[in-house]
Amino acid sequence: MILVVGHKGMLGQELMALFGSSARGVDVDDIDITDLQSVQRVLVTLKPRVVVNAAAYTDVDGCESNAELAMQVNGEGVAHLAMVTKEIGAKLVHVSTDYVFDGSKGSPYLEDDLLKPLNVYGESKLAGEMNTWFNPDHLIVRTQWLYGHAGKNFVETMLKLAAERKELSVVDDQIGSPTWTYDLARAIKALMDNNCTGTYHAANAGFVSWNGFAKEIFRLAGLDTVVKPMTTTELGRPATRPLYSTLDCSKLVQDTGFVPQPWQDALKRYLELRPTK
Repeated sequence: MILVVGHKGMLGQELMALFGSSARGVDVDDIDITDLQSVQRVLVTLKPRVVVNAAAYTDVDGCESNAELAMQVNGEGVAHLAMVTKEIGAKLVHVSTDYVFDGSKGSPYLEDDLLKPLNVYGESKLAGEMNTWFNPDHLIVRTQWLYGHAGKNFVETMLKLAAERKELSVVDDQIGSPTWTYDLARAIKALMDNNCTGTYHAANAGFVSWNGFAKEIFRLAGLDTVVKPMTTTELGRPATRPLYSTLDCSKLVQDTGFVPQPWQDALKRYLELRPTK
């Protein structure tokens, strides 16, 4: 049995659908990953062969003012999962982020590039990565710029704003790969099916700025919303963001044969499948 921790979230729901009857899900009502006893109680009772951790405190700006909570969930929580999965002989699959990098490399990041987070969220996720090592049988999957049908995300925010305004300003100096949770779930399954361990990058192919991403959302949605450029500095968010944090996914392709589709194709399909509201 595969246990998905955080199964009600954007990625968790995709994983549950993909794994089907072989999966079971738990969320905050069932397990508190910041509490070792809670983790022991759930995992020892259910005895899964694999635990996929899709739970995280992902409010990047909120982490700046709630550093302790961020570290408890994203760092210590992973340590608890790693220790107990090792204890019961299960594999731990942990989802991480491009924010463990500082964005200064200038080319797509490889799995073993220098880790240098710029903000509390990145620091807490790096702590989580380090804590997976309590269980030698682990898989870390780094991804970025996630959107999906089951949660708040950039695509939905842009479409909502477009219904209210004819002109928007969107950051154009941050570059990354928008990634559909459906494709990330498929990448994770491919890695698991091939018994991969260690660290892998998984994101949709290609890269773009948030500004370019917004323009493509509106183009595909048939909207004539004007998207003006702005800088990260002008936006003035509490957390510092990496400016170029694209992930190199060639190791994923080489070891599994799974080839992520271009981000434009993924976005088109996402919008086609989007429930009408």
